[in-house]
Amino acid sequence: MAILVMIFRKMLKNKWLELSLLFGLVLSVALVSSMPIYTEAILQRMLVKELENYQVSSGAYPVTHRTGLYLTDDDPQKNGESTRQVDAFMESVKDRFSLPILEQVTERGTDTFSFKPIDTERVDPEVRRNADLVAFSNLEQHIKLVDGVMPAKEPVNGVYEVLVVESALTQLKMVLGNEFIIADERIKKPITVKPVGIINPKDEHDLFWYTSVESYSRSFLMDFELFEKTITNSSETDISMRSGFWFFAFDYSRMNMQSIESFIRTHNRIEGYVTNTFNSQSIKAPALSVISKYLDRQEQLRVMLWSLNVPVMIMLGFYLFMVSNLIVDRQKTEIAVLRSRGASRLQVLLSYVIEGILLGVVAYIIGPYVGMLITKLLGASNGFLEFVQRSALIVELNATAYKYALYAVTFSLIMTLIPAFLATRTSIVGHKQQMARMTKLSFWHKYFLDIVLLGISIYGLQSFKRRMSDLQSLGLDSASFKVDPLLFLVPALFTLGLGLLLLRIYPLFIRLVYWIGRRVWPPSLYSTLIQVGRSSTQYNFLMVFLMVTLATGLFSASAARTMNSNTLEKVRYKNGTDVIMNIKWENDAPPPSMGGMEEAGGEEAADTSALPITGPKRIQYTEPPFQVFTELPGVENAAKVFVKDDANVQIGKSTSRIKLMGVDTDEFGKTAYLKDRLLEHHFYDYLNLISTEPSAVLVSRSMAQEAGVKEGDSIYIGWNNVTYKPFTVYGIIDFWPTFNPNPQQPASANKKPELPKLVVGHLSYIQSTIALEPYQVWIDLKDEPNARMVFNEAINEKEIPVENIIDTGYELTQAKNDPFQMAINGVMTLGFLISVVISFFGFLLYWVLSLNGRVLQYGILRAMGISFMQLIGMLITEQVLTSGAAFLLGAGIGNVTSVLFVPLFQLSFNPATQVPPFQVLFDPSDSFRLYMIVTGMIIIGLVILGHLLSRIKIHQAVKLGED
Repeated sequence: MAILVMIFRKMLKNKWLELSLLFGLVLSVALVSSMPIYTEAILQRMLVKELENYQVSSGAYPVTHRTGLYLTDDDPQKNGESTRQVDAFMESVKDRFSLPILEQVTERGTDTFSFKPIDTERVDPEVRRNADLVAFSNLEQHIKLVDGVMPAKEPVNGVYEVLVVESALTQLKMVLGNEFIIADERIKKPITVKPVGIINPKDEHDLFWYTSVESYSRSFLMDFELFEKTITNSSETDISMRSGFWFFAFDYSRMNMQSIESFIRTHNRIEGYVTNTFNSQSIKAPALSVISKYLDRQEQLRVMLWSLNVPVMIMLGFYLFMVSNLIVDRQKTEIAVLRSRGASRLQVLLSYVIEGILLGVVAYIIGPYVGMLITKLLGASNGFLEFVQRSALIVELNATAYKYALYAVTFSLIMTLIPAFLATRTSIVGHKQQMARMTKLSFWHKYFLDIVLLGISIYGLQSFKRRMSDLQSLGLDSASFKVDPLLFLVPALFTLGLGLLLLRIYPLFIRLVYWIGRRVWPPSLYSTLIQVGRSSTQYNFLMVFLMVTLATGLFSASAARTMNSNTLEKVRYKNGTDVIMNIKWENDAPPPSMGGMEEAGGEEAADTSALPITGPKRIQYTEPPFQVFTELPGVENAAKVFVKDDANVQIGKSTSRIKLMGVDTDEFGKTAYLKDRLLEHHFYDYLNLISTEPSAVLVSRSMAQEAGVKEGDSIYIGWNNVTYKPFTVYGIIDFWPTFNPNPQQPASANKKPELPKLVVGHLSYIQSTIALEPYQVWIDLKDEPNARMVFNEAINEKEIPVENIIDTGYELTQAKNDPFQMAINGVMTLGFLISVVISFFGFLLYWVLSLNGRVLQYGILRAMGISFMQLIGMLITEQVLTSGAAFLLGAGIGNVTSVLFVPLFQLSFNPATQVPPFQVLFDPSDSFRLYMIVTGMIIIGLVILGHLLSRIKIHQAVKLGED
């Protein structure tokens, strides 16, 4: 108990340091515990979105589970018993899906029997009427009566009243009120049924109707309870139940990784039960095909989040080490005294362990909840340092979050105990020697850790460059957005290694400055240079901490901006404009059932250059009016763009497949988008180049190099069933809107990958000389907030026959909402903000404690005649030589790290689709924002330190010296 009292008194004595340490512990625990929370939340959002897309594309509700059985036993009682067993089993496992049940349906069905009418005068007895008896649980709640009445719950005069769907009247050649009896030699006790009502679904989108209503056009729908009493559970009937279906529909908006595991586990259990028990069965769970790929992505996202947070965790580790080192530094005299009076190292260390556990418990309790707030912040990130109002992530604490929090507390406790462990090795004599002059080499400089870290990071840099070169040259495909964890670890090692290397050199710089002006420096600057030069080790932790935080912030900013920009630019380039529409053209093509003839192969079709190709009749098209698109609200510009992916070009005797694009140069230039500096000249210049000559074309460099084509050469272009016409090459281009010059297939063993080829010509010339075929409509929307919405409403209102539409705005939104993109934006934004916050706290804490520890020195200087302004000058000089130098060096390290390592992030993109080429971006606003924060931090720190310095009294310093 006494040791606890001593620990609490010590903590109260250093309350600001302890609170700062607790702040770092909470932040570390929150950051680590947020990883599993964010992983699950972002995957849950991604999964729900994919399930929604599945529902839209397939028209079927995705998260359902249907078990179907066909009972083969000839004994009705055994089939009834089997059915009851399955009912009980399904009832016992349905809650194990761990999802809210929106709909539950149990369906029964008998064999198909031949029914004959009772009244042969009113109903034709010669018509074959084969039907089965079917029953649904809770059917009444999901139907509307079209005609007739609802059936009775019990037989009426021995007749069973049933319902039918509308199509059953036609299929079974009957009307309501007719009675039919089973005419089957297998049935010794037939029953009579009487259709009394016609039904339709109450709601077309009702999940109850998991199959089409039309599939029951040869069924009599009996009351479920009556069916159970008469057929399923009856010991007297010889009508056997043959089929049973158990259907569940779940609320997938609440689906997460835990419920996915429960869903799969329960599905496997049901499948194992029915497979081992029954010979004929079927199980359908459409969601499994959507879910399966996300199990792998869960692990990918977890690894990536750890990787993204490596630099931030290194910063937090430095912060914890620095704060605990400051605490121990203030207590080194006490530790030395305790050691000199017989206390063992273990006893001294045990007091710090207890102190760390007390703080760790508080951090463990608070940290995960702060992690939830961090997760919500990440979910609102729409870009680097950009936040939007979007639907909140479903954030829940889980066991994994607390497990990660425990790991963080343990690691943080170890980091805080290292300074205490090292301090227990020093005797009181050694402590006084260290205080006298602090020029001893630090641990990392003594063992050349800076050189080791730089060597590892440079090796990693070269390895990544080789891998990137192989991917690009061989046309290999990298996994979609699969981020290599080392992409984040290696830059962090480089940042730390370079910072330590500069700190090895920095004391020499200080000594050089001192030596150059040793005869002219004023006393205040002279004293500061001596203080910094002789106590370089004292400032190492602070300077490394500030350098790493600033460099990490700049690297995070550059990496996030680069990856965001390249992702969005890829979408814009791939589409080429805001909206692309394919419109239905009237034509004389025969219906698909009358076709069957395939077009001739491309290369064989181009053997002659001046004669039409024989083959199927060429389809004649009628061009729809184009003016309607230019007049649509929200449209700034519109252009006709003819694209023929399977055109052919003949150069001499060789023929090859090309992509042909026909444009109207003026309209295309106003409508299309192409990033600047991709071509030698602006793409307007290339359009102007061909505008005066109808037969002029632009060709891709891949085609020019492969075929030896140059400006002024003639080429022949055409496709199946048309006459090839001559064109003249006017220019060679490397890029063009929508054109991907990268190889789309990996290289084979014997040849290089084939490069795509493009030819751009005049639409009017192509239409008049070769053929009139459907073109695309490219739309450039106005730069207004609601232009896209107004445009879409106009398309629907005018009923324009759109066959296909590509919306760049939608794809950009999808790209921003990609979970991996959101993770990068959110985590790097978080890393940037944390680096700013902890650098401010670390900076202020260090200098306040440093000032308090040097009260005697400043008091003596004041007593010797140094004015207050000279003391302020000394403080500013010391700040410039330490904190200012650290910030300056950190900025340089951050920029160097970005230039070297950010280009490696193109490994995260598929080289086959990464067009335009990957480009490293530096947003000046990010650097300016960070520099302003740093400047403000230094100014605030100086104001606080100056205020503290002004409160120093000479008599207090003298009294302190006497003590």
